[in-house]
Amino acid sequence: MLKKQAHRPAHLLLDHSPYFITASTHEKRPLLNDIIKIQLLAILRQEFERCLWRFDHWVILNNHYHIMVHSHKGEDLGKIIGRAHYKSGQIIRERHAELPHVWWNYWDYCPRDEKDYFIRLNYLFNNPIKHGYVNNLRYYPYSSFNTMLEKQGRELLAKQFKEYDDYKTLVLDEDEF
Repeated sequence: MLKKQAHRPAHLLLDHSPYFITASTHEKRPLLNDIIKIQLLAILRQEFERCLWRFDHWVILNNHYHIMVHSHKGEDLGKIIGRAHYKSGQIIRERHAELPHVWWNYWDYCPRDEKDYFIRLNYLFNNPIKHGYVNNLRYYPYSSFNTMLEKQGRELLAKQFKEYDDYKTLVLDEDEF
């Protein structure tokens, strides 16, 4: 099912499918400090798992996040994101009471095949370097990179980055908003 509303991106709602999801703060404001990043991660994980979605990979930066999840019922996506953004928005407004809006929108993409999946996953992992937060991914704590490194090992992860290196030139439309 494809769901589209005026002034919002179209959302492809598929059951039992991988999803790459991006969300940004309104006007790309850097509202996500270290404490809020930890709270946002807990909220996102809780809301996805509540609807039986698998929460696989994530990175949270100061003004946006990327996650890789696996759907249970695609039609639940809007409710999940809505609840997560509502709850995290309340926390953020405790520090920034003047904000009328915290979150801008979210974009989702269903990778078509293994290559497409790993290009997006590498893009997600590489985001802290892309945006100048760190020079080495091991030093960025708000990402599932270190968990993946521990699980797969350096050699397999290095092979993944080398084999699926199109992440270096991937341009997401949502990066242009």
